[in-house]
Amino acid sequence: MAKRLKKYINKKVKSLKKVKNSLSRDYKKSKMNTKKGKRKMNFFCVLIMIVLGIFLFSLCVKTTEPVSPKAKGVDIAMYNYGSEIKRLSKQFNLSPSYLMALIMLESSGMKEVPPRFEKHVYKKLKSVQEKKISDLENISYKEISQASDAALKNLASSWGPFQLMGYKCIHLGIEIKDLRGENSLYYGVLWIDQTYGDYIRKKKYKDAFHIHNTGRPVPANGKYKTYNPDYVPNGIEYMKIFEEKFKE
Repeated sequence: MAKRLKKYINKKVKSLKKVKNSLSRDYKKSKMNTKKGKRKMNFFCVLIMIVLGIFLFSLCVKTTEPVSPKAKGVDIAMYNYGSEIKRLSKQFNLSPSYLMALIMLESSGMKEVPPRFEKHVYKKLKSVQEKKISDLENISYKEISQASDAALKNLASSWGPFQLMGYKCIHLGIEIKDLRGENSLYYGVLWIDQTYGDYIRKKKYKDAFHIHNTGRPVPANGKYKTYNPDYVPNGIEYMKIFEEKFKE
């Protein structure tokens, strides 16, 4: 590629030199020895150099390797979470690349992550509170019987860089503010470790991504049940990017 590019540029340069030489010959033949003629000749030379510069610049831009859209937010995510994730991954024996990829999928690596209200989860929690159903992921009437409507909405919202559902705080024995505060990263990794950490340690990353999004491993038929069909493939691609980042 580099040899072909060099050959192509040299060809264009020679072509422009021919134009310059032709103008020079015309200049001599017409005896353009006046100041006006010299200025005109200089103008043509400068114009040729400008055209050549623009051509070379555009050629470089076209041949530059495009940046992958998925790589755009990676540096921001590393700046916001890289060092802490590296520490927590050692503490819990989990892949730092997996955790960073998950952060990209769930919150695009941003530091300030707004909660996301899940109406269907709210309805299920409301049904548990009204004893219409027995439980939601082992959250029974006993745990939420006295919860206000605002509290239920908080439990039905996802929080933090991993976008954990609020009701997960009941499983962890913490308050919902812990999922959205300074310790949100720690409690997020703790929940991941307790829920499906063994999948990560066994390098079953596709299953791990699928569990985080759906609560279940990849089905036997291999068809993803995630809300976004590319959720798992994107996660695997992000992992490859972060593996290189952690080597830097």
